[in-house]
Amino acid sequence: MQTRSLGPFRVSNICLGGMFFGSKTPVAESHRMLDRFLEAGGNFVDTADVYDNGGSERTLQPWLARNRDRVVVATKLRWLTGLAPQAVKEACDASLQRLGVDEIDLYQLHGPDPDVPLEDTLEALDALVGAGKVRALGASNFPAWLLAWAVRTQDANGWAPFVSLQPQYSLVERTAEIELLPFCRAAGLGVIPWGPLGAGFLTGKYERDSPPPAGSRMADASDDLEEAMHRRAIERNFRVVDEARAIADERGATIPQVAIAWLLGTDGITAPIIGARTYEQLEDLLPAADLELSPDERERLQRHAPPPDVYPQRMLIEQSGLPERISLPLRRT
Repeated sequence: MQTRSLGPFRVSNICLGGMFFGSKTPVAESHRMLDRFLEAGGNFVDTADVYDNGGSERTLQPWLARNRDRVVVATKLRWLTGLAPQAVKEACDASLQRLGVDEIDLYQLHGPDPDVPLEDTLEALDALVGAGKVRALGASNFPAWLLAWAVRTQDANGWAPFVSLQPQYSLVERTAEIELLPFCRAAGLGVIPWGPLGAGFLTGKYERDSPPPAGSRMADASDDLEEAMHRRAIERNFRVVDEARAIADERGATIPQVAIAWLLGTDGITAPIIGARTYEQLEDLLPAADLELSPDERERLQRHAPPPDVYPQRMLIEQSGLPERISLPLRRT
């Protein structure tokens, strides 16, 4: 497994997500998967305080006690506590205790909090870094304009900066390409996509004109979730799966491996987060770390479900050839 830079860290180009640790994935199975991930060269693990109401972090604790110096540990806050300054401090202390560590490597805002001035939250995060409780900061589920405002605010005040963004991004959800990815590339933020398999859609287990398998993410998803049927089970997405299956057959790979490999070949992507629920799923995904797709294979996959055609990006590309890369005058201290 290759490694890539992420702020002060060198991380594996696959991140193991802990959403199901201790809940849908029993503790013993979670630890077995973590051991296998290390064995395969992985060193980057992501969780959140909201996963199983702290259960995921608690599941990691005994495993981290044996492997702390071998992994970069990322967790997130927002949905349990909000982002008021005192809540930020208390959430961090609670995660430290549940994880059984003295310092969180990457502490991420799981989303913005409209009830708290962003400046107050960013200052509180800076204090955590200053206190030695957190090594680096990141954001997740931020719109590009708010992410840019946060980065500029941190820069202007000399506060600890965001080093990463964790957005939803996959072959069947490419909206991040419109503004988020260009901004992260320009500002030097790493990108660690969640949902790289479209919440399971890019496994190939869903079929046209058939109900989703019982117990699957789509079968259990309410209409307001990202993996809801009206968002995922549409013809253009099925065409993506068809293409991925054809390429997988040609390469002796699997559909999920092809989907992850496509992300790994995208400029600016650091490490997709694979949320495997079972040891077998993890084993199937690990080879993706070393699978490289050709430009032709990438074009075949991309043509079926492009990002939305929106203003002003469409106009600027058509009229002035706006390049994907731009230079921003950020100090990024």
